[in-house]
Amino acid sequence: MEKQSQAKQNITALYIPLADHYAALVAYEKYREQMLYADFHIKQMQSWDLLRAYFQSEYADMAFVMSPLAMDMFLEKENFRWIGLMHRDGNALAINEAIKQKVKLANERQYRKPTAELALAIKQLSYKQIRPLEIAVPHIKSTHTVVLYKFLSQHNVRLGFDNQKNVDVRIIDVAPTLAPLHIKAQSNRGIAAAFEQSLPWADVVETGGFGYVAWYSKDVLAWPKGHVECITLVKDDSVLHKTQAVLEVNRFLRKAGDDIEQARMKGGVELDDIVDIIRKHIPAHNRDAIIASLSPHLNVINYQDLNIDKAGLEMIMTYSVRAGILAKPINIEEFALEEGEYE
Repeated sequence: MEKQSQAKQNITALYIPLADHYAALVAYEKYREQMLYADFHIKQMQSWDLLRAYFQSEYADMAFVMSPLAMDMFLEKENFRWIGLMHRDGNALAINEAIKQKVKLANERQYRKPTAELALAIKQLSYKQIRPLEIAVPHIKSTHTVVLYKFLSQHNVRLGFDNQKNVDVRIIDVAPTLAPLHIKAQSNRGIAAAFEQSLPWADVVETGGFGYVAWYSKDVLAWPKGHVECITLVKDDSVLHKTQAVLEVNRFLRKAGDDIEQARMKGGVELDDIVDIIRKHIPAHNRDAIIASLSPHLNVINYQDLNIDKAGLEMIMTYSVRAGILAKPINIEEFALEEGEYE
């Protein structure tokens, strides 16, 4: 009872409307009233650059950020730390009809894999256009770009940024919410187009009937328990002055992840409750796309083992530096803050 009498401390966390951040929505809706130390708030950002700027202001304690972008932020200013994962795996390549005609896709999504045939088709279509084929990602400094780099480079397809010359494919920034419109617009002009985005946007394209999921990131960046994707960041000042509140929120995020995992396996009312929570905050995610993204048969995103994974982050960092996404490596030991280190 003594704990409950203490004044709660405000914890504001920033998120993007993605399946990556569903655990934050579940934690907010199911557990904020149970929190003894944290007055937990979530704030939706519509772009990664806005989230980055907002987090560096004094108005947010936590943020859920793609790992390459988080490392780039750390290179710029070491005033925050990494305290956990939000999920593993969780993004996919979507292609339009112009690309799909050049490859054989399995009817069922779980059997669609990253193939040399697809990489070659993308390269060949790109050379038939005036400009290199553009693949949309949520941000240049994203895990999505890392995944694309690994997929394309292993098939000798050169990936470039901005106006780099002598490239086969060019990456462009498109906000996740606008990615389906990008596919539609390019398709209407008869142009081959693709995007590599977080779930459920690739599933939105397929369930909406104007594109196809080509592969899921888990099959490109294979890693035990799933590759590192979005991670949880917390300001140093919040760790110092709001220690118990930060710990509490992080623990409830992991509990919310467990809830999602149980719901996706059981289905029925439990899954309906999760879908309702998600659609309350992100109505653009239709029910079919959410359920497809959370399918236990596909298993293309997971919310298990959300503790710090240093080796998993090092793999992402290595590819990021090699691709030119990161200017240089970071010190992961300095970046990571495990729970026992700040209790």
